[in-house]
Amino acid sequence: MKQKIIVFGATGNLGAYFIDHLLNNLDLEKYEIVATGRKAEYNYKDFDVSYIQVDVTKKDDFKNLPKENVYAVVDFAGALPAYTKLGAEYYIETNINGTLNILEYCREVKADRIIYTQTWADLNGYLKDKKPLKPDWPRKPILTGDHAVYCITKNAAVDLMRHYNAEYGIKDFVFRLPNIYLYTPDEYYYVNGEKKVISYRYMIKRAMEGLPIECWGDPKAGKDIIYVKDLCGMIFKALFVDRNSGIYNAGTGVKTSMEDQIKGFIEVFSPKDNPSEIVYKPDMPTCDDFVMDIQNIKDELGYTPQYDYISYLKDYKKEMELNRFEKKAL
Repeated sequence: MKQKIIVFGATGNLGAYFIDHLLNNLDLEKYEIVATGRKAEYNYKDFDVSYIQVDVTKKDDFKNLPKENVYAVVDFAGALPAYTKLGAEYYIETNINGTLNILEYCREVKADRIIYTQTWADLNGYLKDKKPLKPDWPRKPILTGDHAVYCITKNAAVDLMRHYNAEYGIKDFVFRLPNIYLYTPDEYYYVNGEKKVISYRYMIKRAMEGLPIECWGDPKAGKDIIYVKDLCGMIFKALFVDRNSGIYNAGTGVKTSMEDQIKGFIEVFSPKDNPSEIVYKPDMPTCDDFVMDIQNIKDELGYTPQYDYISYLKDYKKEMELNRFEKKAL
């Protein structure tokens, strides 16, 4: 009988790309994919996978899941500030209680391992130091703003996983995520409860129209930009690595300056006969300036990122044209 991989949060953006990655890389003669989500039906009907409706905050929903031959659980389910304007209770119910329900399911079915996506906000207190963020640094969250309670609840979920590893032997692998770059038809997110256009989506749209693009603050400040397909590759490796646990900073190990980001938008998206110009705005706020240390991803998981910045943009453009992950109304 096939071993099952249960993916919670499979109806979300990361979940969709990961299911696609599994279908293209998993030995489907040995493993079965079971997608779960809160929606009554699965958004992506072209994916040949089993789908079970599960709200992770409701214990009774777990009764519908497989009870035997569960090899691994991948947990993308969670409440994020970018996708909700609800308050602290929602984060606690979903990120803590929901994770506890998932861990109890893992214990009951004797799953070998669980993979979880944590927030990089637990290291945000180190940004001012301008050093590569290390995966094993002690937590240093910023306890104000719209990410504070979110980060607290995600940290609690990770602590619960460590407990279930120590108490029940469930292997745990945690990926600390900054913004994960991917194409989705939805170009909006929430900042402090206010709906806004995602900044890089806004700049890409202006590049496509040949309009000027503003470069705010220090043009040399930049970010570690990781494409969703590299994240999927890392997580896939963690499914089968012969280790008891691991915590990893999802990234590329390369910082791309804001100036180079905009130059990339122009190179890939602007009409050749009407490229956007860059308008420098040094008096405006500077972006977060950081790069991830990913050495243990290379050493422990044997994964090296496959997409540099320009190749990510070119693949993003293909995904935008294909629009494979359009979410249909249900």
